[in-house]
Amino acid sequence: MTSYQEKTREIRNELRSLHKLNPETAKGFGALSAGAMADGPLDKKQREYVALAIAVTQRCEPCVNLHVEALMKAGASRAELGSVLAMCVQMGGGPALMYAAHALAAWDEFTAAAG
Repeated sequence: MTSYQEKTREIRNELRSLHKLNPETAKGFGALSAGAMADGPLDKKQREYVALAIAVTQRCEPCVNLHVEALMKAGASRAELGSVLAMCVQMGGGPALMYAAHALAAWDEFTAAAG
């Protein structure tokens, strides 16, 4: 089974290739992302939790991996993650439960690798 870290490296490489093929689209998406992540009423960690919740309920595993990693860098805790994942399950039902399990496993793997 491919690790979450390997999957995250793979999606980053795939995204680089896509960005080279479509630089204007990449530039536009980058601007959209920067605007959405700009300082405002929600801090970075809160915005990443929103992004993770959407990733879980939309069943986007690469998105889950990238946002779990970003949450760790933003100072999130495993307990906070669990609370957000519970809300994802409540809102998304069974499919969200499966992706919530992926998000928690990714967190544990990234934490173990960090040390």
